[in-house]
Amino acid sequence: MAEREFGLDDAALAVHPTVYGPEAYRGKTVLISGGAGGIGRATAWLMGRCGAKLILAGRNEDKLNAAVEAMTAKGLDVSGKVVDIREPESVAALYADISAQGGFDILVNSAGGQFPQAAIDFSVKGWSTVVNTNLNGTWHMMQGAARHWRDTGRPGSIVTIVVVTSQGLHGVAHTIAARSGVIGLSRALAVEWAPLNIRVNCIAPGVIETPGWKVYDEKAIEAYPRSNPMKRNGSTWEVAEACAYLAGPAAAFVTGEVLNVAGGSQLWGETWTIDKPDYFKV
Repeated sequence: MAEREFGLDDAALAVHPTVYGPEAYRGKTVLISGGAGGIGRATAWLMGRCGAKLILAGRNEDKLNAAVEAMTAKGLDVSGKVVDIREPESVAALYADISAQGGFDILVNSAGGQFPQAAIDFSVKGWSTVVNTNLNGTWHMMQGAARHWRDTGRPGSIVTIVVVTSQGLHGVAHTIAARSGVIGLSRALAVEWAPLNIRVNCIAPGVIETPGWKVYDEKAIEAYPRSNPMKRNGSTWEVAEACAYLAGPAAAFVTGEVLNVAGGSQLWGETWTIDKPDYFKV
């Protein structure tokens, strides 16, 4: 049996309908960490199709090259940069390189990662890896961006992909901890960095179908559409369109916010990334 494919591929992302016009991001340079991944890749396709110059950043050079090649073939202005967001020196080198090439206007923090597992079984290494990537790595990217904009005297906008933390997401307690930290951090920075004309916002996706679902429990995936009042899974494109709103001029008076793109799961429902314990099935 062929392996099930999840999420939208490049062919679909290149032509997916959008509410945004082809000039919406003309003249803007957008840096997307995790730009070769599911949500980051969809966001890159959308903003690139809307005229943005794209810089995709990530750890895996092969994935970056594949994304750049696919987008370049459709006429998008895109380049790839290898970076390990967990390492401050790697992030500093990324920003030095980008600054030398003219800088950028928008940062989308889509890099991150976690694995589904009962929290009681987390190893020290597993916990530290997720927190270091999702919290510390995001901070390194945010601080580097703010310093760049401060030093060059230009405004900036940061959008960070987090998770829905206000309603039942289970089996990924490490990322709940890290992403909750990012939300609190973003609210604090929205105030501190307002004098620099830097906006800081978050997007909290619900069950969004991505290629990363391959690592999840099949029973958990089958239950995902029942995790929200809209009774369906979301797409990476729906998150990308939310990014395009929050990052750009339409949200010029919005900062310190968390936009849930979750079908209402922040209000009702539960999402288990591991098999639901019998205790809760009654």
